[in-house]
Amino acid sequence: MMYALLALATFGLVTSSVFTGMVLWAVPGYLRERRAAFASLDHPPGFTPPLTLLKPLHGAEPHLEEHLVTFFEQDYPQYEILFCTRTAEDAGLAMARSVAARYPQIPARFFSTGEPPYINAKVRSMELMEESASYDILVISDSDVRVAPDYLRAVALPFADSNVGGITCPYRGIAAEGGLWARLEAVGMSVEMTSGVLVARMMEGMQFTLGPTMAFRRETIRRMGGFGVTADYCADDFVLGNETFKLGQTIVLSHHPIDHMVINASLVQSLKHQVRWMKSTRFSRPKGHFGTALTFSMPFGLLGLVAGVASHHVAVGIFFLLWAVASRWALSIAVGNWVVGDRNWFNLLVLYPIRDLMGFLFWGASYFSSKILWRGRVFRLLPGGKMRAAK
Repeated sequence: MMYALLALATFGLVTSSVFTGMVLWAVPGYLRERRAAFASLDHPPGFTPPLTLLKPLHGAEPHLEEHLVTFFEQDYPQYEILFCTRTAEDAGLAMARSVAARYPQIPARFFSTGEPPYINAKVRSMELMEESASYDILVISDSDVRVAPDYLRAVALPFADSNVGGITCPYRGIAAEGGLWARLEAVGMSVEMTSGVLVARMMEGMQFTLGPTMAFRRETIRRMGGFGVTADYCADDFVLGNETFKLGQTIVLSHHPIDHMVINASLVQSLKHQVRWMKSTRFSRPKGHFGTALTFSMPFGLLGLVAGVASHHVAVGIFFLLWAVASRWALSIAVGNWVVGDRNWFNLLVLYPIRDLMGFLFWGASYFSSKILWRGRVFRLLPGGKMRAAK
């Protein structure tokens, strides 16, 4: 029995090491592209078409005001910001008005939808803002995002190629208010998420976008049928990118990482959010999600340790564990530090191996139920990623 477990641990560590090797193979090419993009940005004015920034909001999240300020302080010649919430009395909208008043040189407009007709309430906000946008390149960012002053220049740059229909940015997780659980979730964003994106990009090209920041040509959105095509989906970012790909247009993974703030400070909040994300991936990309189990290394390293000790091969067990940890450290350094610029070494070297084990548990939990809790409501996920209100 113990030897069978050692064989399983060996298999899992080999597959996860193959995945690590694929990521490490993809990183140098991405970094070369980034250097070329930086060189382009260093020669102003570059490609700077007028942009409309769409910001759906929902309540006054922690540090929202500070995050919104970064969008008003862009080094960009011409852009506008549109904000939209469900109700005109939303606290997040009031905060956006307050911030906008301090930057009168940046055009800003404010909308509310009332009770939305869609399961995914954000979709109606996106439709309303798209209809009102002054410009034809639409930059979409979540409320829990913080950006650098050159963000819009970096986002606009790929659209100089007329074949580009959409772009998306990698992101590093930032625990907005500290705390162990938020930091574990954040390092998963920095390393695990970005690693998967780099491998998917290398194997099949970009066929999706990432919600924290997406940008599309208005023509692209209208050709796919408008934002309404995502009305019943939880992973609206995946759908928008996938529909862009189906139109034969290129999706670019930007060189510019952004800060994705983690506001789930408690254990329960963090667990619910991460399991929901795993369930969403399971229904959106079922085959890829199933194979994700073989990309984790710590579960197999611990299995090898236990089986080695139990079979009186302690040195073998320790080797298995060290193998697993080394694989995760390689990802932490190459992806977390080099690609997305996460400088928190405690998170990368100490917390990420723990997060890798947790990620495997979240993966397993995603198969126990099709229900998710989102914005205070319970939904059931259907094949293909659509949602229905749970009875």
